[in-house]
Amino acid sequence: MQELIEVAKSILNHNLNVKENEHILIVTDSESSEIANVFDQAGTRLGNETIVMKMVTRTKSGEEPPQPIAEAMKAAEVVLCITHHSLTHTKARKEASACGARVATMPGITMDMLEEGAITADYAEVEELTASYCELLEAGERVTIEKEDTKLSFSIKGRKGIPSTGVFREKGESGNLPSGESYIAPIEDSANGTILVDGSIAGIGVVSEPVRLTIENGRLIDATGKEGQQLLQLLGKGNGRIIAEFGIGTNKKARLTGNVLEDEKVYGTVHIAFGSNKPFGGTNEAGVHIDCVIKDPVVTIDGQGLSLK
Repeated sequence: MQELIEVAKSILNHNLNVKENEHILIVTDSESSEIANVFDQAGTRLGNETIVMKMVTRTKSGEEPPQPIAEAMKAAEVVLCITHHSLTHTKARKEASACGARVATMPGITMDMLEEGAITADYAEVEELTASYCELLEAGERVTIEKEDTKLSFSIKGRKGIPSTGVFREKGESGNLPSGESYIAPIEDSANGTILVDGSIAGIGVVSEPVRLTIENGRLIDATGKEGQQLLQLLGKGNGRIIAEFGIGTNKKARLTGNVLEDEKVYGTVHIAFGSNKPFGGTNEAGVHIDCVIKDPVVTIDGQGLSLK
């Protein structure tokens, strides 16, 4: 336990740049409270006022926390969301960032992930890689992803590339921790084609067989196999099925484990997500956000091949 507390202290110091007299708020749930306790002890030992707020486990990623927690997030200088499902793309997280909080979201983090994998990355390298991919996304207009016999194309014209480095030094900065991805919100009605998801799906895990997704005018209309049906059920029949995100993994230490917090950061993978994207430059609000990870795809931006290795 002492070793994990030291890791948590290092994260608070180096990734979140916690300063003397800053308040640390830890948002957690019953499934994640053990790890929340590690960070609680770490913050306390650093001498910071550390507050833990526990909520009922959300039913899916992107679901809002209770209003009292959302208000507390806006009042803290540093917020850790150590929860089973992701709060990354919620209104509560966005409003906390707008109020100046530095927010690290850690959905589904495990004790194992505190000891090895993505958390152990060279974060200077992660920052450099993430910035370079963001520049390409920022300048690009159309992305094409190919995997075996599938091909998906969509527009990113006018949208801003978002870096998620796992390092939050300035007011209002936020993202996943551990991290390492460059991502963007595609134009919501622009995606057409099919794509093979052979990595993992948030809330489901590593797929037992590749799932073929069919997308028309930005909307997911079909997903094959048992896990494809689970994905459709998680997304619901409304705006949850609209394409929300295209992301590129930039963490060379990240592993494909079935936990999307680490899976979507794996160097050499990309991911697409469906559901809410308004918190990072899109227009869709859906109360859900589900990522789908694709291993070793062929990606082009405006016809130019993107190096993923």
